[in-house]
Amino acid sequence: MTGNKVSHSNRKTKRTFEPNLFKKRFYLESENRWITLKVSAKGIRTISKIGLEEAIVRAYEKGYID
Repeated sequence: MTGNKVSHSNRKTKRTFEPNLFKKRFYLESENRWITLKVSAKGIRTISKIGLEEAIVRAYEKGYID
């Protein structure tokens, strides 16, 4: 997504809005191993709330993971 960066003097220059992504390691208990995922800040909160197993199932259902 693109937009304008607006300075105090109201000059406008182009900028991009990037997603807030992190490389994060999660422990997958069912397979007894660590996995590395590139997830957003909201994704990290979702995984913390519902658990990694359920988050993976929901991602498959929504088509985020092949």
